[in-house]
Formats: sequence, structure tokens, C-alpha cells
Amino acid sequence: MRVARVIAVLEPGGAQLGALRLSLALRAHGIESRWLAGHATRAGLALFRAHGVDVEVLGGGPALQYARRRAFAERLAVALRDEDVVHAHMFGAWWAAARAVPDGMALAASEHNALQWPGRAPARALREALARVDLFFAHGPAARSEILAAGLPPERMREGISPIAGTAVSPMHGLPSPRIVFAGRLHPEKGPDLLLDALARLAEPPPAFLLGVGAMEPELRRRAARLGIAERVHFEGWRDDPATWIAGASVCVVPSRFDAWSQTAALAMSLGVPVVGTAVEGLPGVLGDGRGVLVPPEDQAALAAAIEGVLSGRLRTDVRAAHLYARGFRPQAVAARYAAAYRDLCATSSVVNAAAAA
Repeated sequence: MRVARVIAVLEPGGAQLGALRLSLALRAHGIESRWLAGHATRAGLALFRAHGVDVEVLGGGPALQYARRRAFAERLAVALRDEDVVHAHMFGAWWAAARAVPDGMALAASEHNALQWPGRAPARALREALARVDLFFAHGPAARSEILAAGLPPERMREGISPIAGTAVSPMHGLPSPRIVFAGRLHPEKGPDLLLDALARLAEPPPAFLLGVGAMEPELRRRAARLGIAERVHFEGWRDDPATWIAGASVCVVPSRFDAWSQTAALAMSLGVPVVGTAVEGLPGVLGDGRGVLVPPEDQAALAAAIEGVLSGRLRTDVRAAHLYARGFRPQAVAARYAAAYRDLCATSSVVNAAAAA
């Protein structure tokens, strides 16, 4: 089976890394992926090439995640070949794919995060594109609700899941203990500034390692210096192997303002590392029932108290329950679910094509 996987914006990020891992794991099911991107950064291309994956960049502009670009749709229509399924990630990609994919070719779509429109939501464009989508994978409750409200039939909706990797690794040599780890884009929605504010409230904060890149980094460095914790905070850049940094950590912090689901949290849970996270969107479903420690969003005092509680042993998480939860996101398990969905799509398309021909 051949899948054309279309992504609106290819850059280092959890959604992109999750989709990459999925495409690699699907090979064990006889499914090969061909990658096409609207916009790609050098770092995004380097990430994929490091895993032996080439990406065809069609062009569409850096803001393609929420944009409707007819030129991108036209280029995509020319680029598609004889794939069995097209799977498009982010609105800009599945809107274009809905216009480009020929009749009879199955189309799947994914949203990895809550839809945060730069302006007014394009209600009509949403409805028209969704009419062509055969299966939609929503990775969080907010995206699921908005897509269903836009008119997608409920029977076409599926839970989107991303694989985590590196669940059986040893800590990187030389890392201090105790330590705090944050892994994610240095972007306001991920809340790294909230983590710095919380660290400044601790009497003696242990070293904190921030794994990620983003436009906030200069501001975060200045903030750490202003708070007097610059020597405690280490900016380590993007890492596509965060497991060796998270393994053995005292606490993994996910201080998000928006988060449909968290690969970082699931990875830490698989490694037996306690997670402190904010109770936003999909995170209560990840960290609830004692699997992690949840705090209100935008509450630096509560975040600091939870981190201190885990460090001191006053707060404990259900490590066994957390590990069992994380097992469901191993690459083999995730790939099996998507492989079954793709085969069902192809079977349905074959029946529809046969009926049309008759």
C-alpha cells in the first residue's frame, strides 16, 4: 500500500515528529509513505533526512497551517501519483488535498492541536473540505468538537494518536540529579515562561533542561537572567531523542496553555518519570486518575508547589498506571491502528468505485 502524506508546515515539532515515526512504523505493515510538504524549514528537512526520509516541497508559504492556497492545491494535484491513500496533516494541507485528490482516492485528515485561527474561522471552507474527507483523526477534544460542529459525520471521526519512541533507554551520561526537564517548542502555547517563573519561586531549584527551539528563546534567556536563575536553566535546543534526557529525571514539566495531547508527558510516563502538567484541553485525559500531577493553567504558584512536592516526595504519581497508559502509544501499537484504518478506507473506496463504474 502507498500513502501520500501531505503536511502543511514541516518544522521541528511534536506533530511532525509523531507523523514521521508513524510513517516509519507503518513499513512493518507493508505501507510505504511518500512525503509532500507545503512549506519546510531547513531544520524540518534535516530532521526527516536524518531518518532517511526525503520530502518533496511544493511551496505554499510559512503560514500554510491555517491558510487556503489554491496554488498549493494545484501543485498537489499534479504531484499525486497512484497512491492508495492521501493523509493530510493540518488544515492548510487537508483543505488543499480535498481540492486536489481525484475521485476514488481515499483521503484522511489530521489535526494534532486545537485549531487556533489567526482570524475568523472559515466556516464555509471547513464544510466544503470536510465533505471530501473520508476519515478524520483528531488528536484532542477541542479539534474533535470543532470538526464535528463543522459538519463531519461522526462515523468518519477517529481518535488521533501519535507514537512515542525510546521507551527503553538509559539516562544520558553526566546529567545531574535531581533535575527538571521540559521538552517542547519554545512557544507561548507550551508555557516555558511559566516554568521559569515557577522555578524562581523554589528556594533551591535544581538544574532545569529545556529541550526545544522557538522564537521565545531570546526572551526566555533574558527572563531567566532577570529572575536570577540563569545558571540553573540550560537551553539544549531541539532534540529528536529526548528520552535520554528525560530518563532518570526527577520531574518532567508540561506547563502548556494549549495542548491537545502531550508526547513529552507520555514518554516521561513510559520511563517512570513523574509529570507535572496544566489542566488544559487534553492533558487531564493524559495525567488524570493519579497518572500525573495536574495544576490550574497560568498559575505559577501552583506549578511551583507541585514541582516542589514531587521533588520532596510529598506528591507521588501512580507510576504503574502511567506506564500502562503509555504502552498504548508504542510505535507498533499506533501503526497497527492506522494500518487497519487505511485498509478499511481502501476497501470502502473500492466498493464505491465499483458501484460507480456499474
